[in-house]
Amino acid sequence: MVTPAPEVVKALTDKIRTIPDFPKPWIRFKDITPLLQDPSTLRLAVDVFAQHYQQVEVDVVVGIESRGFILGAPLALRLGAGFVPVRKRGKLPAAVRRAEYALEYGTDAVEIHADAIRPGSRVVIHDDLLATGGTLAAAVRLVEELGGTVVDVSVLVELTFLGGAARLAPHKVFSIIRVDAE
Repeated sequence: MVTPAPEVVKALTDKIRTIPDFPKPWIRFKDITPLLQDPSTLRLAVDVFAQHYQQVEVDVVVGIESRGFILGAPLALRLGAGFVPVRKRGKLPAAVRRAEYALEYGTDAVEIHADAIRPGSRVVIHDDLLATGGTLAAAVRLVEELGGTVVDVSVLVELTFLGGAARLAPHKVFSIIRVDAE
């Protein structure tokens, strides 16, 4: 697995803006839209993830609604893997499995199609950001309930000061950008 060069991390970090008090007071939302609008940084982000996993056997990339879809789907293509969405309650048309979780500003639930992961599939779970880890932990539970093996969890941004990676243990987290304090 590959660690991105500091200049790559800086180029991506420079394209992420912080929006104070969104979606609720005291939340400092990390907006990746400027990174996505720039083809060079969008490509760079996908390249970093693909390079990191190029020597890893991955059958499926699971992307979490909605920003996890944006980099998760092209990552799956680059790895020659399938892509499976994990969505908010009521958004998937076939039979689903559901996991509820707490997030830093409330509670929610995510769902996956009950037939989306074959037993023994090697899975990378991807999202844009790791904060407290609730959403990603719920996705891990869903993949494991379906018999998948979580190879890794990947995120563009990890807010390390919130301790979300510890909630995902023993699974490893690969994050390109690590924010140690706000």
